[in-house]
Amino acid sequence: MNDKTSPAPLKHVFASSGRSPDGEIPSGRHRAGRARAAAAGSSATAPVVAIDTSSSRRAGWTAAVLVVVAATLPFWGESSWMREFVEIACYFIFAMMWNLLAGYGGMVSIGQQAFFGFGGYVMLMLGNFAGVNPFVAVPLGALAAALIAVPVSFVAFRLSGGYFAIGTWVIAEVFRLSFANVSAVGGGSGTTLTALRGIERATRESVTYWMALGCVVAAVLLVCLFLRSRFGLALLAIRDNEMAAESQGIPVARMKLAVYVVAAFGAGLAGALYFVGNLRISPDAAFAPNWTAFAIFMVVIGGIGRIEGPLVGALVFWALNKFLSDYGTWYLLGLGLLAIGVTLFFKQGLWGWAQQRWAWSLFPTQRRLMLPHAPSSDLELDAHAKHR
Repeated sequence: MNDKTSPAPLKHVFASSGRSPDGEIPSGRHRAGRARAAAAGSSATAPVVAIDTSSSRRAGWTAAVLVVVAATLPFWGESSWMREFVEIACYFIFAMMWNLLAGYGGMVSIGQQAFFGFGGYVMLMLGNFAGVNPFVAVPLGALAAALIAVPVSFVAFRLSGGYFAIGTWVIAEVFRLSFANVSAVGGGSGTTLTALRGIERATRESVTYWMALGCVVAAVLLVCLFLRSRFGLALLAIRDNEMAAESQGIPVARMKLAVYVVAAFGAGLAGALYFVGNLRISPDAAFAPNWTAFAIFMVVIGGIGRIEGPLVGALVFWALNKFLSDYGTWYLLGLGLLAIGVTLFFKQGLWGWAQQRWAWSLFPTQRRLMLPHAPSSDLELDAHAKHR
């Protein structure tokens, strides 16, 4: 036997027979410590996959308290506050769906206003012509947007990259021109939601506010749970490399279709909710390209590929629109300069920068492998065994 290779086999033999490498039998204390390590320490040293953090748990409880307090706003707040919140909620939901589609799914669309306007028009037609309560028609309009997204996807998914983006914009223009030629809904000039005439203004504003609050909470929770599931992992894999994801058995076509339909549902929900509060709809307002442009702005400002990004971006956009929109073209120029500055100096958005610097994460979706501390001495093994 070669002397250079003999120590390693001998070491394994002695280890398996209970002897030390020097040929001595270990004392009872050492054998007991090793037995307890095998029985008690095996589970302690097993790696654990964790998603939540202490900061995210605190943020979750804080958010729950804020939601409860916000639900009481109609009893003590002003009606203007509720209208402002509904507007922010619509911005946020629409931006969240665009972020899910492009930031997580890698499908950059500049025509999501097609489903925004479609959901609004379906809500109005159900309320004005079918006698459906407009508040009940809001989720029905979102469902109609999701259903129409299925045949639309057959056209959109034949394109890729920049062609896909331009194709979605063309589809939105087809929607706009189609509704502009329907005289029953006012044609190009639009029409008014008359189904709410019999409802008092205070009741209408309160119910619209509560619906907006519920839709925001539902959107955040559902997107967070989806991204934490195996379907969320599959979506990220598709975004990074479609061919590699498909080679691992991920149904790429079905996953992309599912995300596209979900994003259409959210966009339709935002549109129906927005026009319930606005009480009037027109093709130019419902299918304006500005909706997707604003969504892109909010996601880029807040941080693309992060749940918190659209929330931060929606708040920033609402504040700028509220206090600086009276400056006209200077306001639009300021929006452009802000977007350029963020992309140059904060490449991952404002929240992405804060997350990297202070490790903030309100809605974490990344999995972390936690390695518990393994006992290294017999005294630690004894203490660990007694603790168990």
